[in-house]
Amino acid sequence: MTSARPPHAAPFACEKRPATGSRGMVVTNHPLASAAGSQMLLAGGNAIDAAIAALFALTVVEPMMVGVLGGGVAHIRLSDGRHLILDGLSTAPLAATPDMFETLSDEIGKSRDTRGRENLIGPRAVAVPGALAAWCEALARFGTLPLAEVLAPAIALAERGFVASPYLSDCISDCAPDIASDPGLSALFLPGGSPLKPGERLIQPAYAQSLRLIAQAGPAALYEGPLGEALADFMTTRGGLIGMADLAAYNPVAREPVRGTYRGFEIVGPPPPASSGVHIVQMLNILEGYDIGGLGFGSADAVHLMAEALKIAFADRAVATADPAFVKVPVGRLTAKAYADERRAGIDLGRTKRWTPGLSGGESADTTHVTVADAAGNVVSTTQTINGLFGACVQIPGTGMLANNYMFNFDPHPGRALSIAPGKRCFTSMAPMMALRGGKFAFALGLPGGLRIFPSAMQALVNLIDHGMSLQEAVEAPRIWTEGGALELEQAFPEAIAADLAARGHVIARVQRVAGGMNAIALDADGTLTGAACWRADGTPVAISGGLARAGVRFSI
Repeated sequence: MTSARPPHAAPFACEKRPATGSRGMVVTNHPLASAAGSQMLLAGGNAIDAAIAALFALTVVEPMMVGVLGGGVAHIRLSDGRHLILDGLSTAPLAATPDMFETLSDEIGKSRDTRGRENLIGPRAVAVPGALAAWCEALARFGTLPLAEVLAPAIALAERGFVASPYLSDCISDCAPDIASDPGLSALFLPGGSPLKPGERLIQPAYAQSLRLIAQAGPAALYEGPLGEALADFMTTRGGLIGMADLAAYNPVAREPVRGTYRGFEIVGPPPPASSGVHIVQMLNILEGYDIGGLGFGSADAVHLMAEALKIAFADRAVATADPAFVKVPVGRLTAKAYADERRAGIDLGRTKRWTPGLSGGESADTTHVTVADAAGNVVSTTQTINGLFGACVQIPGTGMLANNYMFNFDPHPGRALSIAPGKRCFTSMAPMMALRGGKFAFALGLPGGLRIFPSAMQALVNLIDHGMSLQEAVEAPRIWTEGGALELEQAFPEAIAADLAARGHVIARVQRVAGGMNAIALDADGTLTGAACWRADGTPVAISGGLARAGVRFSI
């Protein structure tokens, strides 16, 4: 791991261990998805093949997190050094309107609450899916293996089943009342009326058939064919807004990344409608004015400064980050070092404050992340989701496909940067980030966690660059989060630190975890790849070494 400071012992214990290899690395939030990705690398495929295979497998083994009816963002670094952001985020249906939901509050943390939870659960919460289109486009443009081969592991997992983990079982229990309202989901996840238990086998034959249709027809199976017709019919009968015209109109968007610098590293991330690239660069610019490494990881001063940077970013994000096709986003201004100087000047080291936007402008905790690197230098960092846990908690009859609830990501109040508009892309906190040093790949990382994603990714970058942590330490380190209300601290922060921060005016909330399971890959100077996944999910790195026999070798018996 390349860092700005020499590594030192972290003030916490890691629960998992990293993997190292020289020929490839796949890290996902489920071991069977990591196995699916590594199978592609072992078959001669590249990082893009592996990432897409892993994502399809995750739709089977992490059905509460990701699906072909979801959306996401892929950050691809090609072997020639080019970076591309492939935006497969969901869009509002053509029949959507800014006032389609009745709002209940405008308070921080409650501004997306609507009557009947219509933007969260049920057919009206479903946005036009983008995941399948984006995955297939990435594979067609940059992969080397046919779609049917890449889909094979996922189909096998759906047909033969897999053993449920405690994590999956807990997620089912958390959503049991909403799952019970849908016959298809209830039959799968609440057998006999009780949540699927750890160790029990989950078999999804209807979904296996849907995946077979996709293997045969490609994305047209959904956007023009029988899977799309099933989705549109369901929406028509249940009060949803998506029709075949919405599906036919959907296209992924290739975007140039946002770039910034931090203590000798180039930071590269997705642009709007993702908020991560802009605001991670903004926060790092603010923190660059302090000796964060010298303050020490977890010190009250370091935590206070990160909390203030987070609040500044969220204040600006509320007015300035949205779908650039609908809102003019001042990316250059937000990522400028001079703007960071202006915002930093208002920080009081001894006292927290309430921040307002510094300029005028023109989500959900249930997501997954995949990080893959191959021996040729291709790297993929991609975050994908059906948004909420089990999405809208509806399954499209006869298909096994779970619908997203991406409409929750929009601001249900009209007249704002993030308000609903027909065809508008959902904004997101997804943060598939990469860092370069001297133009060379250094590390890639990402995680699920809704609004807490990009602040957590920023903290991991600080852990690596300022605190000289190992990759495993950086992803497992205790996290903080705030957007202007309470300052959330994970349990590993000492009580003395919490008391010091409270004395500075922070309202402290102790939480079990901030955001979800981060995974990451780093490249050492000798070509060794390191993969790491944290304790907050079932993350598993799979490393590949060795290789083919020396050219010209012949054996005889």
